Amino acid sequence: MRFFKFSNESAIWRVLALGVCVAAMPLASAAEPSHAIAMYGEPALEPGFSHLPYANPDAPKGGTIRLAESGSFDSLNPWILMGNPVFPIFTQPGLLAETLMTRSIDEPFTLYGLLAETVETDPDRTWVEFTLRPEARFSDGTPVTVEDVLWSFQTLGTKGHPRYIGVWAKVARIEQTGPRSVRFTFSVVDRELALLMGMRPILKKAQWEGHDFSQSGLTPPIGSGPYIIDKVDPGRAISFRRNPDYWGRDLPVNRGMHNFDEIRYDYFGDANAMFEAFKAGEIDIWRESVAARWDRDFDFPAMRDGRVVKSEIPHQRPSGIMGLVMNTRNPAFADWRVRQALIDAFNYRFINMTLSGGKDPRITSYFSNSELTMQPGPATGREAELLAPFAADLPLGTLEGYALPEGGERHIDRKGIRAALDLLAQAGWTVQQGELRNAQGRPFAFEILLNQSGSAMRSASEMRQIVDIYVESLRNLGIRPQVTLLDSAQYVERTNNYQFDMTWYERGLSLSPGNEQMLYWGSAGVEKSGTRNWMGMKSPAAEAMIAEMTRASSLEDYRSAVRALDRVLTAGRYVIPVSYSRISRLAHKSDLHYPENTPLYGDWPGFMPETWWHEERN
Repeated sequence: MRFFKFSNESAIWRVLALGVCVAAMPLASAAEPSHAIAMYGEPALEPGFSHLPYANPDAPKGGTIRLAESGSFDSLNPWILMGNPVFPIFTQPGLLAETLMTRSIDEPFTLYGLLAETVETDPDRTWVEFTLRPEARFSDGTPVTVEDVLWSFQTLGTKGHPRYIGVWAKVARIEQTGPRSVRFTFSVVDRELALLMGMRPILKKAQWEGHDFSQSGLTPPIGSGPYIIDKVDPGRAISFRRNPDYWGRDLPVNRGMHNFDEIRYDYFGDANAMFEAFKAGEIDIWRESVAARWDRDFDFPAMRDGRVVKSEIPHQRPSGIMGLVMNTRNPAFADWRVRQALIDAFNYRFINMTLSGGKDPRITSYFSNSELTMQPGPATGREAELLAPFAADLPLGTLEGYALPEGGERHIDRKGIRAALDLLAQAGWTVQQGELRNAQGRPFAFEILLNQSGSAMRSASEMRQIVDIYVESLRNLGIRPQVTLLDSAQYVERTNNYQFDMTWYERGLSLSPGNEQMLYWGSAGVEKSGTRNWMGMKSPAAEAMIAEMTRASSLEDYRSAVRALDRVLTAGRYVIPVSYSRISRLAHKSDLHYPENTPLYGDWPGFMPETWWHEERN
């Protein structure tokens, strides 16, 4: 087992709190250029640091790593809504298209210079300025210019994915301030914006002249990152080749990173096919999300003879949310009592024991496993103050405290079924001749939509097992939902446009939530396609808490706002949550290695394959 440099979460936040106190001291001078910027306090690494603490600067270069994805792809442009893109281009930071700054996954939210050699902002963060490194180059050898930066931000902000458009609306002005410098001035009070500007991909303007950026396609984008696209087999495989002329290979943030000569992704129809390919040696790493399978299903020849080993990588990030989401755009799900009834009917204890042996804890809040999680019992102090103006419209349990039902050990949890029937009756739904109907005689009917390729964290077969057990339980309420399986392209199209009643839902959350929360839970997503607000929630309280988070100048105020948001989300009863793990379970070839110093976020984007390397066994 690898160890953290902090023994517990409280220690992390005590360090942060100290940094906030330092940051809150009066400033004797104007802003100055810096090598890094943190959301709160000071960056952990001082100027002149040698490498990121979780990278091995002596890691050898070379070799190939073969990874896998489920589903298919038809686009190499992951920065727009259209198409089914190759997500590794987007999810692997700096693989192909670099950003002005890069994130350290050993800190809650700190950025260090990448394309930009310095960052500068005022104490209130009403503006931010970046100065490009003179040596920064695209893979074709041309320099990265301020013109490329201006074009990238304007294009992503107007034609890109909704994740970019919402933040761009808060930029009042973008301007060139020097031969290599660009400044953003903001139209709202939002301390996170200075960091978000450092995290947008910088693309080559000249490549897109005469092309519609908003359209998907298979033209390889030109980036400035350590890899270039080598081979593409549409829908089936893609490989990235390390650029021997990569301009930034000697930067401190890159020492010990990007070690493989080739990174290959093969696409499979579902997780079962992926796992069989892993056992056969066709792919090199397998992430296992279920503790019972980790203990049960890894007795195969390559494991027994040492060609494959198992690693458990701890983390201290929030659980996020995972489970079955209810789309409140469907009037049947608009009443929180109905949603609670469907949660009561989901016998989590039995499902967890059946599928995973009950080893992993349940997600009880959106920020479980961190100090950002809402505390048991009634809201107090600053949390209560923030929520008070919205008290009349908040679901029961938001202020008073909310807890999920425990469920029973048998297949049918009679206590849960009785509670569900009572709530449904209060909402106007009763069982009539064996079927749940309202006063007008309309049956309670809905569809459960599933991706036949599974998800990032759950295989299609596991999802189907969960849903099958759940459907059997719902029959006791007089509900017989339709279960529909779609291929990944159809599934993406329908979920992007919210054409579902209930579906599988996964959202990872960080230790520094901010503007992205509006994309997840903001009311604009009720009608606007492509947001992550799959539940269709429209909550003034949630939006107010997100605004408070982005304005908070102290760690305590920030934490209170996040906990208040957590109460709104959890008591909103939008998702029927399942379990999460406090570790990542990775089975991998024994000649693949990762550093001893595990980062705060653990197995998170920026860790694998970035910090891993190939070295033959002795």
